[in-house]
Amino acid sequence: MNSRFQRGAQVYAGDQASLSEHARRSADQAIGFLMQQAVENADCISLAAGLVDEESLPVGIVREAVADLLSDSHAGRRLLQYGITPGPELLRRLFRINLARLEQRTDELQDLPLSHLVMTTGSQQLLSLVTQALFNPGDICLVAAPTYFVYIDVLQAAGAEIVPVIADANGMRPDALAAAFAQIEAAGKLDRVKLVYVVSDFDNPSGVSISAARRPELLKIVQERSADRRIFLLEDCAYRELRYDGEAIPSIWSLDTTRETVILAQTFSKSFSPGIRVGMGVLPRCLIKAVTDLKGNEDFGSAHLNQHIVAHAIQTGQYAAHVGSVCESYRRKRDAMVATVEREFAGFVGVSWFKPQGGMYVWMRLPRHIETGFTSALFHRATQVDKVMYVPGELSYPANWQDRPRCEMRLSFGVQNVAGIEEGIRRLASAVRWALATQSQQPQSQETVR
Repeated sequence: MNSRFQRGAQVYAGDQASLSEHARRSADQAIGFLMQQAVENADCISLAAGLVDEESLPVGIVREAVADLLSDSHAGRRLLQYGITPGPELLRRLFRINLARLEQRTDELQDLPLSHLVMTTGSQQLLSLVTQALFNPGDICLVAAPTYFVYIDVLQAAGAEIVPVIADANGMRPDALAAAFAQIEAAGKLDRVKLVYVVSDFDNPSGVSISAARRPELLKIVQERSADRRIFLLEDCAYRELRYDGEAIPSIWSLDTTRETVILAQTFSKSFSPGIRVGMGVLPRCLIKAVTDLKGNEDFGSAHLNQHIVAHAIQTGQYAAHVGSVCESYRRKRDAMVATVEREFAGFVGVSWFKPQGGMYVWMRLPRHIETGFTSALFHRATQVDKVMYVPGELSYPANWQDRPRCEMRLSFGVQNVAGIEEGIRRLASAVRWALATQSQQPQSQETVR
């Protein structure tokens, strides 16, 4: 098996022949192996976990919402019954109003039909459903380099060909996207392109946002390439509300006046609660039936009560207040991580990092010859000696990309408190100092997030 990771022997390896191709392609997922590493290195300070800050979780708001929603037995029974596949119309109207707030629209997006909205079990379910609806093995998805590694696994399971598109501090580069399309066309495979995937705000893993200037450029390129066969742009806005600096930028979806190109994925997991698992998608008309049919096969509709809990928090104004509180907490932790990195890594030649305006991650690059992967000397040193964990950056690129950098890492400030962040960065600096001192110099140029 071609794997990104070194694995132990499969106990029931002979049973692999009984599995579907989809199941086989789903093996060796990055997220599963990362969780395994977390268990095996439980004594480490984790700068790897992409979990939200437990202190920020809205226990009081949820307790109050559930008590209110279930105070009337008759109404409560309806909420504990099945809902409908796309979500109740009343709630979709409320979530549309919330989307209008994010888009700074004063008309409550009345021109957006509710049929275009679908409530999902987090935004991850929407990513999966869209992929199922669009991809046959061999179809092509273009992604930013680097990108959300869990979606790489989803595409891999679908048998998609994943084409990386260079990104920098302003997000995916339009010139690189145009060049990638040109290369695909020259290879005679343009008809296999189904999707361009971007995380537009505070990208997981790099923390960068697509600049306001680039958003219409990227949309224009995708639309121009859709002349003969529809190509979609999937805009993942999972971290959109976690902004700590700067002004909010309109989504790419808001620029798609035809509403035929952009698929918008939003979630309340990061801004409210991942345990409640409420997400929302906005779909072009031609995808509504396919996605809701697939969703019906999976769950008949996401958790009915959970959707009402989030809706209750929005209606009462508690949601907006909670997001403000969460952002203040994360801003302090972001600042603590960046300040400690600047102090502890001062003077480290060839080490750079990106300070995000929001989200939960700081992206760090080491000299090219210092590998950061699970099987690297640095990862072993960090987890076994200095007792700190990070996410290897190579997970965030297609595994078969020959130019994939192997010297980067994602550092999360989501779970740790300020003291834990500062101590974790000190330990990481110790491990990197060791790696720089013991490994030979082989400097090479790189073209990824700057």
